[in-house]
Amino acid sequence: MKDRQNVVAVRSSSCNDVAFEVRRAIKSHSRRSNSVHVFEVIGDRFERVQSRSSSHFCDINVDCDEEEGYLEEEINLEASRTTKGGGGGGGGKKNRLAVILDQQSMFTVYKLLFLVSFVVNITALVLAVSGRFSYARRNATVIAVGNILGLVLCRSEVFLRCVYWLAVKVLGRSWVPMILKTTTTSFLQSIGGIHSGCGLSSIAWLTYALVQTERTPIDIPAVGWTILCLLTLSSLSANPIIRHLYHNTFENIHHFAGWAALGLLWVFVFITTEDDLVNLVRREIFWLTVAITFLIIFPWTTVRKVPVEVTSPSPHASIIKFPGGLIPGLFGRIARSPLKDWHAFGTISDGKDTHKMLIGAVGDFTQNLITNPPTHLWVRQTRFAGLTYLLNMYKRVVVIATGSGLCVYLSFFLQPSSADLHLVWVTKDVEKNVGGEIKTMLDSFPKEKVVVHDTAVSGRPDLATITVDAARRWRADMVIVTSNPKGTAEAVSASKAAGFNAFGPIWDS
Repeated sequence: MKDRQNVVAVRSSSCNDVAFEVRRAIKSHSRRSNSVHVFEVIGDRFERVQSRSSSHFCDINVDCDEEEGYLEEEINLEASRTTKGGGGGGGGKKNRLAVILDQQSMFTVYKLLFLVSFVVNITALVLAVSGRFSYARRNATVIAVGNILGLVLCRSEVFLRCVYWLAVKVLGRSWVPMILKTTTTSFLQSIGGIHSGCGLSSIAWLTYALVQTERTPIDIPAVGWTILCLLTLSSLSANPIIRHLYHNTFENIHHFAGWAALGLLWVFVFITTEDDLVNLVRREIFWLTVAITFLIIFPWTTVRKVPVEVTSPSPHASIIKFPGGLIPGLFGRIARSPLKDWHAFGTISDGKDTHKMLIGAVGDFTQNLITNPPTHLWVRQTRFAGLTYLLNMYKRVVVIATGSGLCVYLSFFLQPSSADLHLVWVTKDVEKNVGGEIKTMLDSFPKEKVVVHDTAVSGRPDLATITVDAARRWRADMVIVTSNPKGTAEAVSASKAAGFNAFGPIWDS
């Protein structure tokens, strides 16, 4: 009651059926001098939440990592952001790198999967070198290519789409233990650890195989060492620091070195096989290479140039409309050129004739969509599943989104979903920045399931606090946070500490 007496002004506002938090100056006499208590307006109820000015506030202007589903892109709502309470130099890129490096210092599921895959391989390699694993000693090249197949599977959008679909079908039942659902979610989100482990293991096995080629024709080791150099270059470019600071360089090296290595792998297969087709098709390395080739090439066979409609409700965001409806939880890749500079974004669709992407202007590519809107874009028609696709494994889900991180969740409200979804969206000047279309869409959702926190009116919230409060209010089975790296990490940690299953994008998810 004391807190209620200290409220100077609290106004309630709504966007039709969507509750908005509208707060003004609030006095506080709590023991924490930097803490204020505010009231969140939801329908006719007032619920107390706490906002700490000294804590991390959700930054709206951050860089976007568009690689492999790390789709936390935020709308650049402030052309020149100022940091309250001191001077922040360095900008979002350094802050993001700091979070990535901090994640590297922690033991995670990603690292566990990396260690398991790498240690198993190195153990087998040691046994082969010592003469205790004769098959591996004779077939080191086959095992190296097998590891390449493993790393490709862990990044194959076709394969993972099937795995995600199977996981939801099998585990999305009320009687399935929660621990099995969350373990599966953690595994699928962190499967990049196996990708990395297999990548380094393939280098180790191929090195061992090439060391044993002293008496073979020169062309075999020449091709083999070239493949090894390409694999090593690709692995080095994937270092978290290089990948973050020179992302385009990483993308180009990873893709073109991979294609070159695949071509040379076929050369290697043929030059190490006698001129006998029967002998070729009996070799394990041949079928492993066939599988690798199919997984890599198939998504490219679905590349199409499609007409698009681009609208820019503000200088900070664009909405792109594509032909064809999609199911909830999918992401799509788009590009202006079919051979490079592909970018992945979440999709919005009612499942009928079209789907859309809400894209924040946070880089050259996304800015150019506003300043030079295209009439056509290249797309991959094999859309891939991400963390949000797994929402249907759970009964009650709370999602916290900032900026354009909202978009991938909207389809769950536009289409029937087995998950009971509740949304808290932190943004600034809804209609001004994302336009009337998104606002109208939000208006149509049940007001008891959607809360919009407008930072232009209410100020920046403590993301961790509002996440935990929302999880408690809606008794969440699962919490997903899609924000900038630091905000996501803090909100997920706070939710787990409060006893909730919580997930958010990781740097290599």
